[in-house]
Amino acid sequence: MPPLYDAHNHLQDEWLLPHRAGIAATLAHLGVRGAVVNGTCETDWPTVAALAAEHAWIKPSFGLHPWDAGNRTPDWLERLRAQLAAHPHAAVGEIGLDRWILDSAKPDDPRLAGLRRAPLEEQGEVFLKQLALATSEDRPVTIHCLQAYGALDGVLRHVNTPPRGFLLHAYGGPAEMVAGFAARGAYFSFNGAFLEERHRAKREAFRLVPADRLLVETDAPAMPLPAAWERHALPAAPDGSRINHPGNLVGAYAGLAQIRGVPLEELAAQVAENYARLFGPL
Repeated sequence: MPPLYDAHNHLQDEWLLPHRAGIAATLAHLGVRGAVVNGTCETDWPTVAALAAEHAWIKPSFGLHPWDAGNRTPDWLERLRAQLAAHPHAAVGEIGLDRWILDSAKPDDPRLAGLRRAPLEEQGEVFLKQLALATSEDRPVTIHCLQAYGALDGVLRHVNTPPRGFLLHAYGGPAEMVAGFAARGAYFSFNGAFLEERHRAKREAFRLVPADRLLVETDAPAMPLPAAWERHALPAAPDGSRINHPGNLVGAYAGLAQIRGVPLEELAAQVAENYARLFGPL
């Protein structure tokens, strides 16, 4: 079995803090050779950096998530530049556009407590500054998009992107947009949560992703897999919600292999090649 790679997670998240040592041991046992750990706000960038210093298999990524754009400090961009300068092989992310927090999220959603929900135009300004920074240094960049694929498509048609390409993490856009995004340099990471029956359209989109643009992710501790596909469990959150173990990467690989109709070993070899092409050292 070729080594496995997690294109997107949040190992720095406080929900995983008590379990980090065990998680690292599990990932080593499973043959996980690389994982991109994405910062989302100025306060968690130092933790991402510390994890990367501790584990050679971690690819640090620093970015301002659209959920956090409204709470940025006046010198956020300078702080981001400093983090990237200190980590020459780091990626930029997680950055992007999110209409869900504006149009669909409940006013009392605990995940958004204390956050000022930046309008889409403001999110776009923050996104473009980070994308330009990644492009100028040809760093891999990870893009978050939720209920805003039309807006994202409109932006990407008119700006430069890193020559090495960019990742649309947990791609949930229409299948008919895959070809256009791929033509502009996109990679697409499959998330095991898409194995839930209600996500049939997302699974169909991943049948159309070019083989050389496929990646796999967990987004742990978010986006747990359906119970039938879960391979590793963590204690539930106080409200009873499930916490996704990064080791469930193996379930995501298995599910994507089934969707694509290819042997698991063949898929893993292709994903390893794609991961190295996008996230390999500069």
